[in-house]
Amino acid sequence: MEERKYMKWYNKVGYGSGDIAGNVVYALLASFVMIFLTDTIGLNAGVVGTLIAVSKIFDGISDVFFGAMIDKTKSKMGKARPWMLYGYFGCAICLVAIFCIPTDMGQTAQYAWFFIAYTLLNAGFYTANNIAYSALTALITKNNSERVQMGSMRFMFAFGTSMLIQAITVGFVAKLGGGAAAWRTVAIIYAIIGVISNTLSVMSVKELSEEELAEGKTEEKEEKYSLIDAFKILVHNKYFLMICGAYLLMQLYSATLGMGIYFMKYVLGDEGLFGTFSWAINIPMILGLLITPILVSKLNGMYKLNLAGYTIGTAGRFWCSYCWIYGKYSSYACIYSNCSNRNEPTSG
Repeated sequence: MEERKYMKWYNKVGYGSGDIAGNVVYALLASFVMIFLTDTIGLNAGVVGTLIAVSKIFDGISDVFFGAMIDKTKSKMGKARPWMLYGYFGCAICLVAIFCIPTDMGQTAQYAWFFIAYTLLNAGFYTANNIAYSALTALITKNNSERVQMGSMRFMFAFGTSMLIQAITVGFVAKLGGGAAAWRTVAIIYAIIGVISNTLSVMSVKELSEEELAEGKTEEKEEKYSLIDAFKILVHNKYFLMICGAYLLMQLYSATLGMGIYFMKYVLGDEGLFGTFSWAINIPMILGLLITPILVSKLNGMYKLNLAGYTIGTAGRFWCSYCWIYGKYSSYACIYSNCSNRNEPTSG
């Protein structure tokens, strides 16, 4: 029996466009906030990195808090949509605040300004918005195929937005004259785009009623755990540990990408190349997402597809690392060989 369909194509596109808003924030911060703070404001990279790490602790706590709050919410808009809608206004304000750090302020005050704005954004408003956005897949449809399509759609928007932000931001800032004022203007423009796309995404879908969501489910007795008991259950769950490991590797990957602008500027000598590398990274991902629903259907689920994807991705990264190391040492060998030949006496 064919599953009931709950969404039209425009609902799926509308939902996916919400990741334009999320990645306007994420891509700008992940790729450019460090170089803005170090090269424009003059802060120490080590101190900034430490402040970001401390902020992540609050982020871990707020995830649990907002998840519980969304679950308890009852409104005309549903459970998740109010948090997604109103949370993003805070995201926009905090994003602009980070890029509005006064250059004539004392350095301690600048660090404090950044930490407060970043923590409010990362552990507060962005978490509320993003958890609500992710929760919507379970609240607006009960069709598994539609949920896969929604996931593919949102990540196509996510990678596409990241690619554009990474590709155009350096040139955009330069056209605006560079410096703190240019970064501030760019942040304001991106924040406005984010507010518009987030609002359209919220309004393009509708949550199912609690009765409809519960339809067909067997009633289960609700079990209550203390925070300590829940933690013990989690750390003994191998699947939770596997997800944690994968998440840590993803964060390491993201951190490496965040340093890309420094590599382009100070090693390759052209920060504009960051956009070229962004195209090379994101376009294959977007193309892959186009066929993900088909592959999930062919492989009868997400597990086999994830396993194959991670295997191919890991092999590809090892191959890229090998080529980079081989090319680097080959270049050194050529340079050494040429120098040696030039120093050797020639006959005749």
